[in-house]
Amino acid sequence: MHIRALNIEEFTNFEQTHSLTNLYQTISYGMLMAEYNYDYEIIGLVNDNDIILGASLILLKKVGLKNYYGYAPRGFLIDYNNYDLVRTFTNLLKKYYAKKNVIFIKTNPNIAIGKINKNNYNTVYNDYNYVNSLLTNLDYKKLKNNLYFEASLPRFNALIDLENTSFNDFSKNTKNKIRKSIRKGLTIELANKEQIDILSNFNINYDAYFLKDLYTVYNKNYAVDYFLVSIDYNKFLDNSQITYDNELEKNNFYNNKLSHFYSEKLINRKMNSDKVLLSYKNDILEATKGISDNNKVYLAAAIVIKHNNTATILYSGFDNNYKRFAPNYYLYYQIFNYYKNKFKYLDLNGVVGDFTNDNPYHGLNRFKLGYNPNIYEFIGEFDLIIDSRGYESLLKNGILAKEFNKSNEVK
Repeated sequence: MHIRALNIEEFTNFEQTHSLTNLYQTISYGMLMAEYNYDYEIIGLVNDNDIILGASLILLKKVGLKNYYGYAPRGFLIDYNNYDLVRTFTNLLKKYYAKKNVIFIKTNPNIAIGKINKNNYNTVYNDYNYVNSLLTNLDYKKLKNNLYFEASLPRFNALIDLENTSFNDFSKNTKNKIRKSIRKGLTIELANKEQIDILSNFNINYDAYFLKDLYTVYNKNYAVDYFLVSIDYNKFLDNSQITYDNELEKNNFYNNKLSHFYSEKLINRKMNSDKVLLSYKNDILEATKGISDNNKVYLAAAIVIKHNNTATILYSGFDNNYKRFAPNYYLYYQIFNYYKNKFKYLDLNGVVGDFTNDNPYHGLNRFKLGYNPNIYEFIGEFDLIIDSRGYESLLKNGILAKEFNKSNEVK
């Protein structure tokens, strides 16, 4: 067996049928990162009959004057149940890249080692948990498990089983938010890269240039969708008028009842109805003004990457000024509906492994968990060290800490 460069067709055919296939182990991702200070290679482990037994996209980035580090995002694509195969691949990989002045290769395999129990939020580990030991035995350095988003990719992901999930499975809060957003006249549309600026303005920390490059690369294979949420003020006005009239009828009923007898319970219902009426009246005024101004207002946006049987919400954001419209809930619900009969899974992307109420990402967790996804814990990050002296030097000089600081990532 030996390692050789693969052509695009060879790699694509292999990765698309591999059990660990993912959107990061694609030519498209390599092409995207090539625009941001990375080179990329696609390599394969082949036997004497030139049959591919393992493969990976390897991103390469220069550190220092002549050295590089490699990154196999959500790779390698290999059978981790075959210890001898992984060992052979690892040893040949080290020899192959030692000649290219690569000091180490970072990898975070697309291996879910456990599923979060939705009742107590403990991880129920599966048979793949042994891969931790397998890799450390082969001299991969296990990096610290990130509880939040410290690593290159999230360690915990929320995945909706589209075939077995419906609106009724969502949390009560999520369903109420969705109903509210529909009542407020929100609507969704598919857009193109010329409107990417809208997403970049929603405080997601990724600039429009990067997002446009991403869209362009993945759109070559029709593997990207870009969604925008806006307000249909006519629909908003119609819905508001209906809800106002319905509430007014209830309010008049309470008034009539109170004219005949006193009830503290009835008084509270009447007071609550007064507040609701005022809210609906304000909605009518806002909708009327929106129609008069004739301005289209975008409230939320998302980029979705389609790969294999999964659609992944890679980036999303919403305008906090319109939080009362619950545009993020509407956005995710409509994306859920759009892909429900087209894909097997909808990946909501990362959550954090801290499921307590006081963690800094509690709001994010609560939002995504409201759609009743399955939460999977992935194996985490490893560094395959090729030049130990060079690696220690990078650590000692703080170069690795600076390179992998989240604030320095492509944004």
